[in-house]
Formats: sequence, C-alpha cells, structure tokens
Amino acid sequence: MEMLKMTDISKSFFGVTVLDHVDFSVERGEIHALLGENGAGKSTLMNILAGVYTRDSGQVVFNGKPLEHSSVAATEQAGIAFVHQELNLFNDLKVYENIFLRKEITGALGILNKRAMIEQSHALFQRLGVDIDPCAMVSELETGKKQLLEIAKALHANAELFILDEPTTALNNEEIAHLFAIVRRLKEAGKSFIFISHKMTEIFALADRYTVLRNGKFIHSGAVADTTPMEVTRMMVGERYSEEEAYIQRELGEPILEMEGLCGHGFHNIDLTIRRGEVVGFTGLVGAGISELFQTIFGELPITGGTLRIAGVPITSHNIHKAMLNKVSMIAANRKENSIIPDFTLLENNYVSEHTLSFRHQHISKKKEIAKYEQLRQKLNIKSNSPDDMITALSGGNQQKVILARWLNTQADILLMDNPTQGIDVGAKAEIYRLIQELAQAGKTILVNTLEIPEIQKVADRCVIFYHGDLKAQLERRDISEEAVMLQATNAINTAEVSK
Repeated sequence: MEMLKMTDISKSFFGVTVLDHVDFSVERGEIHALLGENGAGKSTLMNILAGVYTRDSGQVVFNGKPLEHSSVAATEQAGIAFVHQELNLFNDLKVYENIFLRKEITGALGILNKRAMIEQSHALFQRLGVDIDPCAMVSELETGKKQLLEIAKALHANAELFILDEPTTALNNEEIAHLFAIVRRLKEAGKSFIFISHKMTEIFALADRYTVLRNGKFIHSGAVADTTPMEVTRMMVGERYSEEEAYIQRELGEPILEMEGLCGHGFHNIDLTIRRGEVVGFTGLVGAGISELFQTIFGELPITGGTLRIAGVPITSHNIHKAMLNKVSMIAANRKENSIIPDFTLLENNYVSEHTLSFRHQHISKKKEIAKYEQLRQKLNIKSNSPDDMITALSGGNQQKVILARWLNTQADILLMDNPTQGIDVGAKAEIYRLIQELAQAGKTILVNTLEIPEIQKVADRCVIFYHGDLKAQLERRDISEEAVMLQATNAINTAEVSK
C-alpha cells in the first residue's frame, strides 16, 4: 500500500532548475533509499516534502490526502519527521529540552512538568539502546550521541514516515547496529523510512527499494535485491564513473611532523614520525582518540606531555593561531559547528583564515580575492553560481570543498582531515581522493582520519590504527585490508591471545 506519492515535482532557485519533473513514492512498511550525488536534488526533494521549500509544480499525496504547500509544523503534524544530516540541536539546552521543544508537557497553570519530560526521555533512550543523560547539556555530548538524539527526537514525534539523511555518519558500528535494529522493528510496525546514504554497504543491508536522482532528474527506481552497488553507482554518476586507482606512487621528503611520547586529552604516549608529502590514514573505533590528536596538533586542545615538532621546531606553547603560522590546517569532522560560517558568503568563507594570518594588512581587495577563489573553485570543482552566494546555499559536499579551498588559500603544508568525505557522494569522493594525491605530489603532508578502510586504501601511504587512545599498530600500504585493520582497531588480536 502506497504511503507517499510525489508526482511531477519541479523546483528552481534564481533561475536554476534543481528538480525537473521528479516522481518519487514510498510504500507503507518500506525502507526506501534515495540516492544521488551531492547536488542531485535529494535534499531539495526532501525539503519540499518536509515543508521547508515550496514546490514550483507537482503534487504530494501522503496517506491518501494531498499535502499542500505547508509549513514544517504542518508536515510534522501530518506524520513526517526529518532527521537532517547537519545536526539541528540547541547546544545551550538540555537533552530533554531539545526533545520536547514546542511539545512541552505542562501541568496546572501551565507550569512545565520537567519530571515527566525527563522520564519520557529516559524511556526513549532505553528504546534506542543508548546511554544518554536526559539532563545533560547538549554541548557536552559527543557527535555520535548528538546524532542519536536527533533520531530520538524523530521517534518522539511518533511519525509514520521518517526521513533519515546520512544518519550513521558519526556513529560507531555498535550504534549503527542499534539504529538499524530500531528501524527494522518500526518497519514491522508499519512505519516507513526514506534513507539517504552514500554508503553502499548500508543501503544494501537495510533498504528494500531505491530511487536514483542525477542533476535534478529521476533516473531509475527498483528493488535493491535486483541491482548491484556498481550498477547503482553508475546510475548516480553517469558517464563520469571510473574505477581508476587514485593512489600515485611518489618520493617522500624529510620528517615534517614528529611526536615523541605525545600526550593529550583522549590519547597518550604517541610515537610517530610523518614525512613531507606523505599521506597517512588514521582509523579506529569512534572515541579512539584520533580526533583529539588532530585537535591537539592544530592547537585546539593542549599538549599534556611529550614532544611535538613541526618542521624540526619543538612546539611549546601552542594554540590555533600558532599552528596556522606553522602552516598547519584542519578540516574538522563537524562542518556545521566547526567549519562553515553560515552568515558569510562563499568568498568570505574562503579568505577568512588567510586574512587571520595577515591581520596587519586590514584592507581586503575583493577583486584579488575573487580571482583566488575562482582559481580554487575550478581546481576543486565547486558547484556554485556566484562567490557572493551564501555558503548555506551549497550542498554538503560543496561546502566541504569550500573549507578545503579556505586552507589551500593559506598555503598550509600540513592538512589534518578529520572525516573529510562525511556526507559526500561517490563522485565528489573521487575528486577529493584525486586532490589529496595532487597535493601530496606537490609536497603537502596529509593526515586523514576515517572509519572507511577502502578510503585509506585509495589514498594512503600507510595506515595508523588507534585503540582507546593508544597507537595500536601501523600498516604499510601493501598490508592494509579491512580484516587486518579491524583486528587491531577492536583489539581482537590481544583478546584472542588472552583467551587462549
């Protein structure tokens, strides 16, 4: 039985067509994967469904009733919940306050019933199988738990149709298993899901049907069981699809980043030397300490022990500005909270770091900045109309490219990339992999933190594996495999030896 039917949906922004007569439908009790590259129109289609955007033409029917050009509140009331890729939480509110925002439980005289809201929040988290304190400030939560809180908010709304936009990006394997179990259980109860993900393994493990969009147009829809990841990828990317190897063999330079017994928040006693022009893949379970190591190298977190040398110079007092002066840059894991400046244009987001370094020269030549931005835009294939557009007008993948352009604009020699392809489609990933290799050939040193082992295999000279804050193992390129990495990342080797 059909729960949702979207017919002949079209939408344009400033004369640019982003959806061109698209059809999309979801059955009751179905998990439907909506697929396509960044900029294919997926988010726009879902924002129309959720009441964020008004469609230019077409019809939306939900549970047999037409949905007119409604608001977000009206859509939620109809039974549709949207868990966005970019977290929409209030960091300065408590967990339960986020869940019950605009749905507060009140008693006599309109007084908030905090106890009831806290108890219901606790029951909701028990249902999710996660340990989150309802009274904790959201700002205190790790990114993974913030994502689970977003999902809890959608479950609390008692929706019939859930839109999950990249819901597993910041989750570890155990949390993903919990989420999938919940989704399957709700599916059996007649709930439906629109599942947006760039991870083929997840799509083929969870979804019943799929729909592919490309360049704002409907390409194909069918049963997941009747296709393959390669076929779906070709539909998404079209003639540009290529399985060419990204990695390029090259000569490495002198040591540029040296750690001896380095300690900090979340990691300890790290001994590691990285050479100029080297690409090093870092991986481990969520919370292994890699993000904290990157933040320490970048000066965001303090060094608590040991030695850090950049280009042979020992680093004593350290902060972000000094790291930038030492030509260190960082692409943070959470774009929305730690990278993009939403009130700035693309041009301003591009030059803000470079002018932080040259603060004595306060005059900014817009003509020169536009020329530099245009050069980087072409190099990184950023899909945008004007440098004066707001960065929030771009898809997540193109926002990530703008952040990379920002750091290339500073002439940084060391690039710390914390989950750089988060929420990025296969085509954009291939571009990022190519850029990493080009930058390494030009002498840039690149550290990549990712949970995706195939990503490390595509770009890295070696793989560094963390476990509970310790540097557990290092693998040369020829030895990197999912099995070898996971044995170390989960401490399975030591566990097996102890059990003998």
